Amino acid sequence: MRLRLVPEQTNFDFFRFRKITMGFSIFAVIASLILWAVVGLNFGIDFRGGTTIRTEAVQPVDVGAYRDAMNALDLGEISVIQVFDPNFRDDQNVTLIRIQAQDGEEAVTSEIINRAEAALQAVDPTVVFTSVESVGPKVSGELIQAALLAIVAAMAAILIYIWLRFEWQFSVGAVAALFHDVILTIGIFSILQMRFDLSTIAAILTIVGYSINDTVVIFDRLRENLRKFKTTPLQDVMNTSVNETLSRTLMTSGTTLLALIALLIFGGDVIRGFVFAITWGVIVGTYSSVYVAKNVVLMLGVKRDWSKPSDGGGAGTQYANIDA
Repeated sequence: MRLRLVPEQTNFDFFRFRKITMGFSIFAVIASLILWAVVGLNFGIDFRGGTTIRTEAVQPVDVGAYRDAMNALDLGEISVIQVFDPNFRDDQNVTLIRIQAQDGEEAVTSEIINRAEAALQAVDPTVVFTSVESVGPKVSGELIQAALLAIVAAMAAILIYIWLRFEWQFSVGAVAALFHDVILTIGIFSILQMRFDLSTIAAILTIVGYSINDTVVIFDRLRENLRKFKTTPLQDVMNTSVNETLSRTLMTSGTTLLALIALLIFGGDVIRGFVFAITWGVIVGTYSSVYVAKNVVLMLGVKRDWSKPSDGGGAGTQYANIDA
């Protein structure tokens, strides 16, 4: 007996409320962009420049006392955040202390680190520094440019690939879905003010790859059905294609989420932002493959009459028979 999350044959109408789902997606993207502009992101040390110190102590953390001790060193902007994790021992109290980049310095000197450690040990003698990470302002600026370039290049390459393999309407739908996934991921990080660093960029690129894989699987089935049902309305052919690939989509997403949720719970705070971003991306990527990519293709239209030349009317061009 094979495990099935859905029946072998389904007939769900995924486009019954397509105006509502498309409107919701547009609203979510706009809201995420506004949050990004107004609230901003909680950039990690990779993008802001400066030094992050991870401390551990046996005694409970007094964030106010830690902050006062660090401010007395006159190092500029200081951020003290207590880290909570269910995997920590009862006597393992962890904090992350962020120190802004010092003028003219690529990294905080060992002398400053020693002063900071002495100041915190005056508050709590059990404090120890478990890690110190420094990034200079010049390097952080270069990392931001490289991260943006990586995302744009990935989406441009995918647009060209889908255009060659399918048709331009499909490439527009696929890139619209990817843009939707990336912006919503940035939006959720802005709302929750989770740390946004290089690992988050890696997660976004992973989301792009995962989402386009799911979209291409459905597009491939749609192409087969467009050849098979040449007179059936496009919306009905799309519904058939999504229903035929629904079991595969849910099994792939479900098994991926099982592993991600386990990492989210037991993986610790160091990788939590990375895992959370991918978990969120799997959910919105599965949604966008149907309710964004397919809606865009449906709006643009696909001409399937190969025997007749295009009359210039309607949306779309002749459907390309290209295997790349």
